[in-house]
Amino acid sequence: METIKLIAVDIDGVLVEDTFSPVLRSIAFKLGGEYTRELERNVFSRPRHEGRDYIFKTFNITEKDIPHGFLEARKKYIETHGCGLVEGVPEFLELLHSLKVKLVCYGGLVEELTPKEFKNHLHYFDQYICTNDFRPGIKEITKEFYNMEYNQVLFIDDVNTVAEAAKSLNVPFIGIPADFSWGYQRQDMIRTGVKYLLKSIRDIDKKLLEKIDREAASGTIWKSSERT
Repeated sequence: METIKLIAVDIDGVLVEDTFSPVLRSIAFKLGGEYTRELERNVFSRPRHEGRDYIFKTFNITEKDIPHGFLEARKKYIETHGCGLVEGVPEFLELLHSLKVKLVCYGGLVEELTPKEFKNHLHYFDQYICTNDFRPGIKEITKEFYNMEYNQVLFIDDVNTVAEAAKSLNVPFIGIPADFSWGYQRQDMIRTGVKYLLKSIRDIDKKLLEKIDREAASGTIWKSSERT
């Protein structure tokens, strides 16, 4: 890689199976509401207190109505359904490792809540960064943690809020939104203009990464209408 010096990969939904979408949908239905685009937009990749306040306001409830909160609901979901690695994770991480760039993984939860299925792969990464206090985190990871230029960091994420932030800063980005038929992230990434909108990390190969590296150098990562 000539320009990109760091690849930042979101864990939940990219490297491990998405648990946040089905849990949020279940909560919405239990509260007698609907699962909407606005619900996703105001909860995903937002600080937890912002997502919580939006849920309280939208469904006209207080903390006593869901005393155990989202994380407890997610814990119960994982106990029932599991939270396995996405297919192809070992091969994907080996590919990234072969590029001789720094790797960082991030997410909105503290490291202790990193899925146990993923812990054996943390050695591939320079560090795990909890972004809850500064979501979506592109500016902070790029500038405060690594003091790099925006075109030197490639982000891989499943949430359109992160894509929007990447676009605003002309940051290299690959979108891998959840494929739930009832979800909105793929539609929203299309609206945002994400060029590299993929189904899985298995769609990422060295040729694609080298192409993105060239576009990062020329500043065309968000300016071309070409899609893959």
